[in-house]
Amino acid sequence: MKALTAKEEELMKFFWDKGPLFVKEIVAFYDEPKPHFNTLSTFVRGLEEKGFLGHKTYGNTYQYYAIVSEEDFRKRTLKGVISKYFNNSYLSAVSSLVKEEEISLDELKQLIAEVEKGKK
Repeated sequence: MKALTAKEEELMKFFWDKGPLFVKEIVAFYDEPKPHFNTLSTFVRGLEEKGFLGHKTYGNTYQYYAIVSEEDFRKRTLKGVISKYFNNSYLSAVSSLVKEEEISLDELKQLIAEVEKGKK
């Protein structure tokens, strides 16, 4: 799966939250100054080329829909981060979170308990 820019992720979030959309509908989600229709259309077509969106044709307009689920995107992104920054070690990633106090020991214990419970 190809990487997404911050703007592309923002657009995908609209599709994941709201379902199939026309570009004109996406424009309405933005505050002023709203991005230009053509700019958003270019981003949406790029997302389709990358395999994240598909479309249905209605006359001379397209309604786009997500092909990649948010959950799949999250999983693949996390795997990429762990591979790139933690040498494919999930233990190193979790250890880093604990050391940086991004996750408490109590939360870590809760996570372990949930994993153990799920394996039974």
